[in-house]
Formats: sequence, C-alpha cells, structure tokens
Amino acid sequence: MAASVRRLNHVAFQIARGDRLPSTLTDRFKFDLFASRMTDSVRQLAFRKGAAVFLVNELQRAVPPVPDGTENLPDLLYDAPVPHAVNTACNACFEVDNVEGSCKRLQENGCHVLVPPLEVEDQRGKVVYCVVKSIVGNVRHTLLDRTRYTGDFLPGFQSISSEETKKEDSAGTFFDHITYASPRKSTGQVLRWYEKNFDFKRFLINRHDSADDGFVINGDGMGLRLTAMQYWQCSKVSLTLPSVEKDEPDCKFVVAESLPEQGKNQVDTFLEHHQGAGIQHIALYTNDILCTSRILMESGVQFVSPPPTYYSQFEKAQEIQTAGYDPRLLSKFGILLDTEEEHAKNVFHVGSQNVKDTQRHLLQIFTKPIFPENTFFLELIQRRGASGFGEGNIRALWRSVQAYMDSRELAEHSR
Repeated sequence: MAASVRRLNHVAFQIARGDRLPSTLTDRFKFDLFASRMTDSVRQLAFRKGAAVFLVNELQRAVPPVPDGTENLPDLLYDAPVPHAVNTACNACFEVDNVEGSCKRLQENGCHVLVPPLEVEDQRGKVVYCVVKSIVGNVRHTLLDRTRYTGDFLPGFQSISSEETKKEDSAGTFFDHITYASPRKSTGQVLRWYEKNFDFKRFLINRHDSADDGFVINGDGMGLRLTAMQYWQCSKVSLTLPSVEKDEPDCKFVVAESLPEQGKNQVDTFLEHHQGAGIQHIALYTNDILCTSRILMESGVQFVSPPPTYYSQFEKAQEIQTAGYDPRLLSKFGILLDTEEEHAKNVFHVGSQNVKDTQRHLLQIFTKPIFPENTFFLELIQRRGASGFGEGNIRALWRSVQAYMDSRELAEHSR
C-alpha cells in the first residue's frame, strides 16, 4: 500500500471559460458557493451542499495538449490542468496522513506525479498536497493533508459569506459513489492499480456480483459490467451533519465497462464524447429523495424518465407499496426503488439507530447530462439500510439513460 486514504475531501471539475456549471450548481442543484480564488489564468470556485464539496476550475485559456498534462499552470492550486477539449469532472481529492511519504511510494510504484508535494499556508494554518495521475483516462488524485489547517476550505481561497445555508434539502448530502466509464477489458487493470496504490478493496454490488467477473448484465439490449471498490476507515467519520454518521467508507468507486455483444451503448457514448475514460457520474446521497427531487425539478433540473411500464408492473407496484411509497408519486418524479435481497456486511447508520433489515431499500434517480456533450451527470440516491446496488434499478436506470441518449443523438443528426 502506498497511500492510506482517510476520506474524500472534494471532487474537482475543469471547465472552459464561460461554461454554465457554476450557476447550474447554485441555481438548480442548490449548492452554496462558499470559497473562491481568482487569478489571470484561472477562476477556482468551491461549492458545498451538506458534506459534498465540488471545486470548479474555470480555465481562462486553453491548456496545450502536451503529453500526460505535464505543463502546469503555476497559479492553479490543488490540481493540475487537463489538456482536454471538453468540460470534465476529473479529480477526486483524498485526505491522507503523510503526503510526502505517500507521494514517494507512489512514484516508486511507477505512478506519474503531476505536482510534487507543495506546502500552502495562510493565517488559518497550512496544508501539504501533491497530484498524481490515475490509471483511468484523465482522472487524477490530489493527496491532501489539512490536519494543521482550521479554515473553512483551503489556503489561498477567500471565504464567501452568503445568506443562511439552504436547508430545504441539503441535510444528509454527501458523496455516495463515483462511477468511472472505462474501455472494454480494462476493469481488472483499474482494480489492481487502486488496490496496489490506495489499498482499495472489492465491494460486491449485490448477490449476483462475482468476485472474478463483477456484476454482468448481458442480453435484452444491455451489455454492461459493473465492478465496485472502496477504501476503509479505522473509525467512524463525522460528516458534520446532525443526522448522518457512517461506519463505512464515505465513497465507493464503481467501474462501468460495456460488453460488445449488444452493440454501442451509453458507456461507449461517454468514451466517444469525453474523448476517453473518466468520471461518468457522481451519486449524491439524500435523506429524502422525494423532497430533494421536487425541489430540484422546480429549480429546473431535468431527470431521465424510466420506462413507462416500470411502475405499472404488478410486482414492482407491490414492492413499492410494501416499502411504504405510492407508486404514482414515485412515477411523478421518475424515482426507482429496489429491495436489497440479503443482508450486507456494511450497513448505513441514520442518526443513532441502525436501519432494520425489513427496511433495506434503495431509491435512485439520474439527471440528464450536465454539459452539452453526452458525458457527465449526477445521481440522487437514498439508502434505507441497503448498502449495495439493486439489479432492477440498474436495468431501469440503464434503459432510462440509454433511451434519452438515443433520442438526443437522433435529434442532433436530424438537424
């Protein structure tokens, strides 16, 4: 093991000048802009909703396409620029105990260090960070030690005082999982890289997940392999949220790979439009997915619609009612529900009580792509005791996203 991950600090985007992502996060997704940093070549904006933090790096000029992104902008803090032609989510920043030692061991393992260990400080203390390139496409990881810093975010950023934090639906928000879209036959290599360098371990998605082959759905127009991994923490992590405490890792990582038998699909579309592998979507946890979905829809967020027959199937309608929901209400918002069929080892704790086995349900909904390209999108997820991912939801979500992308490409080709 080269680097011991303590927690996920933030996820960073790189966008072109003038992209609407900053206003989309505040106006539609109800994130708070709480810190910023401005220079002649980059605008860095930090957004927060509950414990989920996004750092948006808006480059004021294009980055030349040099090999491995070796050219660095001297005034870009906590990241390295991506020589990429499209807007992208591209950095998962991990907090670690020893940046210098971790960076040295990663280099010895053959990892490409984009930014060597640097120390940054202000009146609230100091932090040390470095940036390493992941094996997945344009993804990189900032390794950060902020144990000697008491500020709201990071040195070099100015805090932004705003009105009272939006409380309508932010309570309980944190990163549930991050999904990579990866080329065919690359999953094993990705898993080995994260196990060797960050001590990630396999996490079985559901009872149909094979330790060797992952969770495979092949047939009926679907060709997909999902494989999950996670890092472990030694103790409970307080998420600075009054009602959420977890015993398990604060974020899972999922690798999505298309299978060739069913033809081109949404993973292939991502790889084409994104010009390579990368972060396909990020799931945000919410305590009340119905309330959150309603608020976001009213603010202009667009979600993909499940197949119309999803809620009319007798078994599914009965399952939804057994879980305590009205199928018509879930249908109104396009929310999917699955029941976890067997007890998993890792159970979320909500408040101070464990969720009972009889309440092991998973509710999910996907947004449409955030950028003009068919690339990155967000997911809302609510867990009522469930720790994995249900097969029924995966199939329905897959068909929802695929139908939307097919109709979008058809509309673009007909112009």
